[in-house]
Amino acid sequence: MSRVVIDVMGSDLGVQELVKGVAHLSMEPQNDIYMVLVGDAFEISEAFVGIVYHPRFIEIVHAEDFLTQEDAPQKIHTSSGLSISVACELLNQGHADALVSAGNTGGVILGCSKAFQRIEGVKRVGLAAVMPTEKRRGDRKDPFALLMDVGATLHVDADDLRVFALMGSIYSSIVSNNDSPTVALLSNGTESSKGAPEVVEAHQQLLNSSQVNFIGNIEGLDIPRGSADVIVCEGFMGNVVLKLLEGITELAADLAKDAYQSKLVWRLGLTMLSGELKKLRTLTDWKQYGGAPILGFEHVVIKAHGRSNAKAIRNAIRLASKVHRGGLIEQIQNGLTM
Repeated sequence: MSRVVIDVMGSDLGVQELVKGVAHLSMEPQNDIYMVLVGDAFEISEAFVGIVYHPRFIEIVHAEDFLTQEDAPQKIHTSSGLSISVACELLNQGHADALVSAGNTGGVILGCSKAFQRIEGVKRVGLAAVMPTEKRRGDRKDPFALLMDVGATLHVDADDLRVFALMGSIYSSIVSNNDSPTVALLSNGTESSKGAPEVVEAHQQLLNSSQVNFIGNIEGLDIPRGSADVIVCEGFMGNVVLKLLEGITELAADLAKDAYQSKLVWRLGLTMLSGELKKLRTLTDWKQYGGAPILGFEHVVIKAHGRSNAKAIRNAIRLASKVHRGGLIEQIQNGLTM
């Protein structure tokens, strides 16, 4: 049985939604995940009232305080008893195998940095994000590619990008049951000479590496096409790409809603397409994936979206358990010593 510690405080939807996800998972017939919930013990206990759950798989650990989404991550250094700090310590002390949090992203990264070390050979950790694509990948037929880094770093060198490529490839192979995920560098052109100096140098390093299935550079338009399973970039660019695609998705949804309300002919057209639109929403629903990893720490850390509902939290916990059982940390350690 794997053990996953969950920081249940500080998400956009509150404790109730995270507790609901934990409760649903605990009742699944094949569940073999023990879940340690960290946060305000009274609030967590209250959230369980009226929900069916299996107490055998659940433990509550009290924390005095927590980071909100608006708090500066540096509060980690000045406040004691924060839920993310308690969760990180439990993980570091061996009381859990993996960590899941839907809280303040900077706080999660800083909390992990304070509690435990990076894997030897990793200078900078990378925050990944799952990107919906038109391509299905691996045995699971996942409709998502992995983009990293999307905000944990601002400036990287070629060696950092090479390490991101290795870590992302290993993670993708475990999650999607994909023996040889394709890896690409995000640049302003497909030519090997395009991009910032660190991208050009990383391109050459990856060409000479036998550890990843490197296919070269891709451009932003190639991401939704699914041209690569793992897309590597520095955090500033990755965050801009992530927010842009999120904004386009929200805009498309708003335009469709306005069209439905504006004219009868548009309403009839959207109604006729409703089956296909529902299928598309299902394929690109990030909630089925649950979360994305922060790669480079010596423990498994999954960052769930701040707006995660019960379904997303349940899947994030499953994901954390799967990645741990797949030997993510050990595989990265072995890859970096080759």
